[in-house]
Amino acid sequence: MILGENSRSAVGTLVERSTRLALLLHLPDGKSAEKVEAAMREAITALPSSLARTITWDQGAEMAKHAEFTTVTGIPIYFCDPHSPWQRGSNENTNGLLRQYLPKSTDLSIVTRAELTAIQDSLNGRPRKTLGYLTPSEKFAELVATTG
Repeated sequence: MILGENSRSAVGTLVERSTRLALLLHLPDGKSAEKVEAAMREAITALPSSLARTITWDQGAEMAKHAEFTTVTGIPIYFCDPHSPWQRGSNENTNGLLRQYLPKSTDLSIVTRAELTAIQDSLNGRPRKTLGYLTPSEKFAELVATTG
């Protein structure tokens, strides 16, 4: 999750680890546990169940509804150790790339779903060295084609 101006707004980020595919969570009404859980449940449907096996999250109040999420989706959530961002390296890297589009001083509550989708598509269309210079979208399509 990245926070906006004065930590009053947020955009959630989910990153599929093997393909680096980013899913951005539109949170125009705040980052309450209920809003984050609902946005995660909606976003995770974009992934085939074979790729949505677990979620690793930073410790934060926005995940207070993690048990409900796991009950509904069957996807367990693991929490990183406090102050250990390296345990979510792909996500931290993606958040850094996302800041190129949404600087820290941005009021994220006014960013539309369409704007987030365009940013998500741009992120997923950027070649990555770690993927052999494929884009996350290309690597995702390749993985889905081989896993059925």
